[in-house]
Amino acid sequence: MYPNFQFFLEQLTGTPMPDFLGIFQVFGLFVALAFIAAAWVITQELKRKEQQGLLHPKLSKQKDKKTGEVKKVWVAPHQRVGEIVIICAIAGLGGAKLFSFFENWDSFVQDPIGNIFSRSGLTFYGGLIVATISLIFYSRKHKIGFKHLCDAAAPALILAYGIGRLGCHFSGDGDWGIFNSAYITQPDGTLRLAVAGEFEKMLNVAHPYFVNNFGSLANVPHTPVVAPSWLPDWAVAMNYAHNVNNEGVALAGCTGNYCGVLPVGVFPTSLYEAIVCTGIFFFLWSIRKRIHTAWTMFGIYLIFNGLERFTIEKIRVNVKYDWGFIHPTQAEVISFSLVLIGIGLVIFNRKKASITV
Repeated sequence: MYPNFQFFLEQLTGTPMPDFLGIFQVFGLFVALAFIAAAWVITQELKRKEQQGLLHPKLSKQKDKKTGEVKKVWVAPHQRVGEIVIICAIAGLGGAKLFSFFENWDSFVQDPIGNIFSRSGLTFYGGLIVATISLIFYSRKHKIGFKHLCDAAAPALILAYGIGRLGCHFSGDGDWGIFNSAYITQPDGTLRLAVAGEFEKMLNVAHPYFVNNFGSLANVPHTPVVAPSWLPDWAVAMNYAHNVNNEGVALAGCTGNYCGVLPVGVFPTSLYEAIVCTGIFFFLWSIRKRIHTAWTMFGIYLIFNGLERFTIEKIRVNVKYDWGFIHPTQAEVISFSLVLIGIGLVIFNRKKASITV
């Protein structure tokens, strides 16, 4: 894995790199790429909706940089994409942190300052919800049709999420799945197929790590899946050596930062999500001109987003709620709700008069 640019370049060239390069995080690069890609997609869609007469320029007060004079100028919705992206970034990151605190309340109470300033611990749905609320107020202030803004943003949101998940994967930030007990880590950090009983032995060898994270060895989530002959092993199991969180056990012979490696392979769920979400983006992008009812595109996005996340949660490690006979994760509750909302939007708007979108 590649926590930052210094580490990446050192691994690539085998040559020590300046310490200042460690400031630039690989995860941060992918987040930036996600926002850039989302901004481009939203701009194209807003322009299309403006050409179709669904969105219109509005008079806005702007201060002349040279004279300081305040003038009223016409500003089209697509010209506000920079502001929209900044608002989504700030509100989204804040919401992601906030919902992470709720999801991991015990950990937050024990160390609130550490959790607040930790670079890990972000919940996507928290970011989505808070960013959406912020955009409701923004669209009202600038008289931008919120339903058309949501439809324009739908493909951008799923694409940005997929790119962001690549950042999780390549930095090894902990957004991986449950353990694949068919693969164990060797002393040199490589994975190999486990033989009968080796997974149980590894649980005891790395006892402190497993107990610290899961309370007891009996609580360690795992399932054995061997990659078929037509797939590489890393498609079903990775141990995220040199992950950014230094999680796992110490790599033999490794010195310096980022010497952690997971003792047992895990399902690379962030990679799965990146692939699936990119596919969903191309699907949404291909059908956008065939949809003629407002809110429908956003509804379809919610359905696919919810189904994708609800499915992947089955092999992810997350805190579960104790609701009697069911034990859902926060993401399962929200994703299931989004599917229902999406279905409702699609069905309800099919009954309305068709409008050109």
